[in-house]
Amino acid sequence: MALAGIELRYLVDNISKQVEGYYVSNIYGISKDSILFKLHHTEKSDLFMMISTSGVWLTTVKIDQMEPNRLLKRLRSDLLRLKLKKIEQIGAERIAYFTFEGFGKEFVLVGEFFGDGNILLCNNEMKILALQHSIDVRHRKLSVGLEYVQPPSGGLDIFNIKESDFDELKITDLVAAKWFGRTLGLPKKYVEAVFEIAEVDGKKIGNLLNEDERRKIFETVKKIVSDVVSGNHDAVIVRNEKIEVLPVKLGKLEGEVTPANSFIEGLDTVFTENIIKKGKLVQSTGSDKKIKELQTQISEQEKAIETVKERSKNITTVANSLFEMVSKGIFSIEDTSAQEILASNNAKLISEKGIPLIVVQDEKIKINTQSPLQSIASVLFNEAKKQSGAITSIQAIKEKTEKKLEKFQSKTDAEKDLIVVSEIRKKNWYERYRWFFTTDGYLTIGGRDAASNSAVIRKHLDKNDKVFHGDIFGSPFFILKDAETAPDSSMSEIAHATVCFSRAWREGLYGVSAYWVHPDQVKKSAPSGEFLPKGSFTIEGQRNFIKSETLRLAVGIMPIDDDYVLTCGPPEPIKKNSLCYAIIEPHGLEMAEAAKKIRLEFLKMFEDITRKINIDEFVRALPAGKSQIIKIEIGNSQKGNLIDLEEE
Repeated sequence: MALAGIELRYLVDNISKQVEGYYVSNIYGISKDSILFKLHHTEKSDLFMMISTSGVWLTTVKIDQMEPNRLLKRLRSDLLRLKLKKIEQIGAERIAYFTFEGFGKEFVLVGEFFGDGNILLCNNEMKILALQHSIDVRHRKLSVGLEYVQPPSGGLDIFNIKESDFDELKITDLVAAKWFGRTLGLPKKYVEAVFEIAEVDGKKIGNLLNEDERRKIFETVKKIVSDVVSGNHDAVIVRNEKIEVLPVKLGKLEGEVTPANSFIEGLDTVFTENIIKKGKLVQSTGSDKKIKELQTQISEQEKAIETVKERSKNITTVANSLFEMVSKGIFSIEDTSAQEILASNNAKLISEKGIPLIVVQDEKIKINTQSPLQSIASVLFNEAKKQSGAITSIQAIKEKTEKKLEKFQSKTDAEKDLIVVSEIRKKNWYERYRWFFTTDGYLTIGGRDAASNSAVIRKHLDKNDKVFHGDIFGSPFFILKDAETAPDSSMSEIAHATVCFSRAWREGLYGVSAYWVHPDQVKKSAPSGEFLPKGSFTIEGQRNFIKSETLRLAVGIMPIDDDYVLTCGPPEPIKKNSLCYAIIEPHGLEMAEAAKKIRLEFLKMFEDITRKINIDEFVRALPAGKSQIIKIEIGNSQKGNLIDLEEE
């Protein structure tokens, strides 16, 4: 399925509104033609945007990488943490510019969604930094280092057509439908639908259309374009020889027609199916190729064994011929008669750089021509034995190759075609912050950075909450929700979390206290003449201090609403609420390494559940700074099976 220019306009407008204020938190390579962007916002749920050579859309599924993507490394290097500033369509063309900016840099990702498609990364001057594939045709050349050039545009701007634009129909000798396809750049399905809805014969020569027919065609085109671009959709998925999604019903449709909740959802379904179908073909082809490679290796190994066997046999034959020489009264290998006997056994005596050699089936064996023939025969027998020993080594390699081949051949077609597709879970609102539930069941949320610190207080602080902050510069704000009757245990737990997620963790500062205040003590604006940095607030009145003696947190997998999520907080509540958990303290491993180690141990306990939680979630859960893993345990009712990881 190929996108139409009018469909791309709708997608660009719709997606632009949804991604406003988002930045790139990760990029995944799905296939050589498809890249998935994970977009994050401090106050909104994550979005996943797929950019493929087919088009751009927001998706609800994540496909595990099926084949390498040549752009992935460069895109991650340049675009991670940058904000998606804008998305724009170039005229009515099937080309979109995605502008990313941040840290004093700006990049433009170009998506060309026509023909074979292309994805290019450019700098802010549109110089090509990387691209999916180079192009060198008459009207343009695309290659790294060159300035990006759009293909020549032709025809009318379909978004601004006037009835007078159709005057050329009065004089054209082209079939009316063909003229429309060329002039308006509409796909065949839209052209045919225009004539069907307008009740005009599209096979008619253009100059034979009357004024009424031209007017009806114009009005139909305007209506379809308006409906598609404005979102006045009645989206359907059509399955016949191929699968496609239409934002609006286009006349009579053949095949299986099912309604879609929205055009973007339908597009997600159709394009995802197409990507998976291509991926299965790639994997199946890869498996078949590997089987052929292994079969070729086995064949070559069998030939090698036969060659070595034959060579060993021939060397033995030559060695025996030396004893025959002795019985005939020949005592020197250099004797003419000896040379003749060697030749009759396909062997010969040569000299290379003054070194005498007997050559048997291309194998050169060093000898001493002054030695008795019996001694030379002994040298040859040793060489034959050495050759036989090589057969054992080759046979062992062959057996390993045969086991590999058997493993590949034993895979069912389903296993060969297996592509892991997981639905992207819609996160709870509090998961964009630091969060956990206390042992008494109270929800606690805290900021991750200045922006989320601000959001926690400005968007989620209610009159019945309590606000916590560490008595140290570089502390997040935490809120204990609905805390009017919260027991001391919950108050202590959130105070402990506030300190642990502060600068105290990174610097290993023990004995730091946190304090709590009521919501009305938190002032969101600075006193007159003063300035408050983003994420900072003024606290008035009495502060209630709670000292935290230790710096210790737990990372755990917690069941919520028929799903499993990763959280981090004080050990006791995490232990109570989680399937499994890891106790951590400051110092030790970098965040990424600690995350990998924890995930690996969780995989050993609950593989199916842990596999659905990617490594980024583990990194995101950890406090900023290094962490050492003290122990990992089964939590909740499944407590036990302690794994002690504390360094000896």
